[in-house]
Amino acid sequence: MEPPLLDHEEAVPTGGARPTHLMWGAGLIALAIAVALVAGVILARYPFGFDRAIVLALHEVGPEWLRHAVIDVTALGGGTVLTLAVVATAGLLLVRRLWLTAALVVTATTLGSIAVAAIKAVFGRPRPDIVDHVVAASGYSFPSGHAANSAIVWLTIAALVSQVTRGRATRRYIAAVAALLVAAIGASRVYLGVHWPSDVLAGWSFGTLWALGWWSIGAKAREALLGQRQ
Repeated sequence: MEPPLLDHEEAVPTGGARPTHLMWGAGLIALAIAVALVAGVILARYPFGFDRAIVLALHEVGPEWLRHAVIDVTALGGGTVLTLAVVATAGLLLVRRLWLTAALVVTATTLGSIAVAAIKAVFGRPRPDIVDHVVAASGYSFPSGHAANSAIVWLTIAALVSQVTRGRATRRYIAAVAALLVAAIGASRVYLGVHWPSDVLAGWSFGTLWALGWWSIGAKAREALLGQRQ
């Protein structure tokens, strides 16, 4: 059994001190999508053509059990589940005496949620009204709060935890699970008719960039901490 990391070991970014090519690629794609969507919303102020087509195509598609499954999946991006995930992760990190990582996780996810709420208020985009909403949803639509906040929480946790996790295979598994969760949660919002696809794309993009930004902050903080101790 691998021994837990000690608090002084946390200063060493075992998950890599430099971003990988995959991280660079994800960041550039997320940035390009975010810029394109924001420009489109500002200039057009109405759903894109593909928004309407996709929402109409997905509405009431599939058997009844699929709808129930999607409702369960979408709950993984709700405030209650995400808060529990952050608390549980921070608690585990504190038990393992990974104080810096715990502080970064709590700070990053809290500020991220505030940022998403502010952005939604700025754009003030209404939710889809061309199909019935399968689940209750309130507030503005752009970007999708479930897509953005799930990306902020799950991807940021994966990014920061990977820095104190030994083993490339383990880090890749953590990243893959987080990415699949975020993808499923975002897609569920379109299927349930409560968000336009462009809302979800914007949420994914913002959350990805947020997670990568905090990965960088975490790496720099560890390097600074290591420098102080040498």
